[in-house]
This record gives sequence, structure tokens and C-alpha cells, in this order.
Amino acid sequence: MNEQGFENILEMEGITKRFAGIVANDSVTLKVRRGEIHALSGENGAGKSTLMSILFGLYEPDEGVIKINGKTVNIHDPNDANKYRIGMVHQHFKLVPTFTALQNILLGAEPVKYGFLDLKESLSTLEELVKKYNFSIDLNRKISDMTVGMQQRVEILKMLYRDNDILIFDEPTAVLTPQEVEELMDILRNLKKEGKTILFISHKLGEVKEISDRCTVLWKGHCIGTVDTAVTSEEQISEMMVGRKVQFVPERKEKKVGEDILTLKNVCVRDAAGMKQAVKNASFTVRGGEIVCIAGIDGNGQTELAHAIAGLLPVESGELLFAGENWNQKGIRYRNTHGLAHIPEDRHKHGLVLDYSLEENLVIKKYFEPEFQNHGVIKKKAIHAFAEDLIRRFDIRVGDKGPATQARSMSGGNQQKAIIAREIDVKPRLLVAVQPTRGLDVGAIEYVHKHLLEMRDAGAAVLLISLELDEILNVSDRILVMYNGELVCNLDAEKTTAQELGLYMMGVRREEVS
Repeated sequence: MNEQGFENILEMEGITKRFAGIVANDSVTLKVRRGEIHALSGENGAGKSTLMSILFGLYEPDEGVIKINGKTVNIHDPNDANKYRIGMVHQHFKLVPTFTALQNILLGAEPVKYGFLDLKESLSTLEELVKKYNFSIDLNRKISDMTVGMQQRVEILKMLYRDNDILIFDEPTAVLTPQEVEELMDILRNLKKEGKTILFISHKLGEVKEISDRCTVLWKGHCIGTVDTAVTSEEQISEMMVGRKVQFVPERKEKKVGEDILTLKNVCVRDAAGMKQAVKNASFTVRGGEIVCIAGIDGNGQTELAHAIAGLLPVESGELLFAGENWNQKGIRYRNTHGLAHIPEDRHKHGLVLDYSLEENLVIKKYFEPEFQNHGVIKKKAIHAFAEDLIRRFDIRVGDKGPATQARSMSGGNQQKAIIAREIDVKPRLLVAVQPTRGLDVGAIEYVHKHLLEMRDAGAAVLLISLELDEILNVSDRILVMYNGELVCNLDAEKTTAQELGLYMMGVRREEVS
């Protein structure tokens, strides 16, 4: 029992974890009460995921002890964690895409009878869980055919099937639509009613306030403190997270619109598989000195539109013009060297080569220039100096290896900073920024918005594609909404509301876009 009479189901005391050149957790103590939703917040790289990975057995601590129900336990791997009824939904789901939902849920816990796989009882248990939590999942459907929200529910079912009591959710809303976020919040509330204890890793303070009972804040591997969220403001939590006051709404100068940079005329684009038309007759213009946002619920053609502009997908019909030049047949290298920069939606798939060093990733759009090579021989010292300059200017936090740090080993926030630094450094005339703040903390979001507005004020055209309503309304000059592959409105950001945007995003309202 703790000092207020509540029972702690989990205690992590003095947890320290070191990696090469980095102390990820520095004598962290975390105490979680039975049956509460306990948020864990902090900047990207603060040590949240590392601490939870230790609890789940993916890492072993260098120092410290873990107690479950008051008893010291040793957790060497996830099997030990499951033994102590601890489950985890990772930020990047641990699912086999070619397996069905049922196969993924049973993987590692296959029911065997007389040496043969026996699915009857397991299937019955899972069907009861699906019905109980209103998950609406086809257990025989392949993971690769499911939405992100459905994949997350499969991960939750994996924990419930194993009868886990302590449920860890690592940035669970980072890849969800607003509707899926609300559904997840309802699921978490129901799990709490069932007596489950939930650890909710998030930097989204609105969600922390909405769902959690208490919040523990980490900063650079240290535990800053634990607060009751009901009586603590978002501003107070954000100051604990980043060590200073955060500007939630960025300051904006009056826009000075220049010439047309990007013009689309009746552009149609098919999806990556070529099966369906994802973008239908899109027509709009983005001018220098303005930020135009494409809003909409995920999966309505925004990704394919961005890929067509960046050269990752072909334009099926219509015209894609850059400063009056037809770019329909131009390759990616040509676009990159003639004024286009692209912050991609998936930083791991399209933004970075994870097994390359940071310096190699930072120079990847410039390595062929005379500054960095001579007759095909790479100038390593020049690349190293270039990377050090970007690391300093854009506050990219790395370990002792500096520019030689492997991209895979960096936190998500610092990976995103590296992409932004690389793209902005080329001084583009057009920046296409797709979900640039996805998975970032309040301090990093403030940082990204600042750079987007600086580019706009310097005369560049910015095309922002976002699912975050606050971001859309706070940063944009104009807002276009995509629904079912079509642009259904062209709105002045200063004269619209989140409620109005929602009607267009759901297809309830539409207008002609010229």
C-alpha cells in the first residue's frame, strides 16, 4: 500500500539503462496503482519507450528493480512479462502481415491437444472478446488487408487473450484517425472498468488529460515527477516535459503571396497497386508565401496525391505543373534538384535509410554534387562537416558517435528532425510536408511549425497534408479537404472551424473547388 492507501500493482525503482554514449533511463522510479490509467509523457528521446521496453522484457536494466504486487521479479524477455501478465502494444505493431488476425493472436501461445493444434476453444474465447469489446474484427482476415486501427485492435486482442493485467500502450494514437482515437479511448475506459491497469505512453497532452488518472513525466532520461491529471493543466505538463513554456499556437505574420509554384489541373492518380483511382480530377494551386493544407480522414487519397507530386506515383491524367513547367514525366532526381522538397508520411519507409549513418542520410540528396564528390569519389570530411552543421542548426540530438550515429538507433523525434533539416537545407521553392508532426512531442511540434512558417515567410510554397485539426487550423492559410479522392472545399483557415472541417471530412458537405 502507498502512503495514500492505494495498492501499487507495479513499482520500478532506480531503473537505469545505458546504450552506447547515451543514458536512456537514469535512476527512474515509477509507481502505478492497480486499476488506474497512468500516462507516461516526455519529449521524444526522453526514455519513455525504453522504460516500458524494460518492463516488457525487450531490454534488461543495468540497475534497479521491478516489483509486481510488491514482489521483486526478474523479467528477461517478453515470455517472462507474459508470465507476470504484462502485455504491450508497440508504436510500430509487431504483427506478421501475411498471417490472419487469428494466427497473429495465437502466435507463441498456440493451443495444442494431443500434439495437434486445437483452435475450437481459442476461437470461442476470441469471439467472446470481440463481441464484449465491440471490435468488429474478421479474425480470418490478413493483417495486410486491415486498416491501422483494426491492426491495433488485433494487438489489444493478443493481450486480452493472454489475460494480461498490466497493459502498455506505446504512442497508441500516433497513426490513428480522429474517429479511431475516440474509439480507442472508449476501449481503454472499458478495460479500466474490467479492472485492467493501463500504462499510456503519449506526448499528446489533450489525450493525457482526457484519459489518464495520473501522469509521470520523463525528461532526458530522468523522472521529473508524477501529477494528478485532473488538477494539472496541459501548460504545466508541457513545461515539465520540455523545461520551458511552450507556444501551442504559433505566431503568424501576414502572408505575402507570390507567384504560382504548384498547379494541378484535373489530376487523376491510381493507388500503388494500380487497382483503383485514388485521386480524382484534383485541381488547385499553391503559391509562394502561403501554406495550403490538404485535410481529410486518412485513406481518402492524400497519400497518393503527395506521392504523385513527389514523383513516387505516376499521374494517370491531367497536368502537374511546377512554376509553369509540366512535371508529369519528370523523375524524382529532377524534381529534387529543381525546387521540390518532401517530408514523407512514413519516415522509415520513404524518409530514411535506417541502416545508414545520420550523415549519409543528411547528404543523400546532395552526395552527387561537386562539394561532396570528385569524379565519383566521396569526400567524407566534407560530408562529416556538413552533417555536423545541420546537427547544430536543427538541434538533432545524437550520442557520442555524432554524425556517424546509425539512423535506426535515433529516437523518432530526432529522425524527423533529420529529415526536416535535410529537406529545408536544399532551400526548396515547394515543400510538401506530409504528417510532419506525427509522433512528435509538444516541443518538437512547436519546432516543426516554426520552420514551416519561416519557409512560408521566406517566399516558399508549402503544401501541408495533415490529420491533426489543431495543426491544420493553426498553421494553414488555406484548407482543401479531400473526401473519397476528390477535393470538396477550398476554405480560408481564419474563417473556418473544426466543426465545419469535420462536416467536409465526413462528406456531409461539399462545394466546387476551382
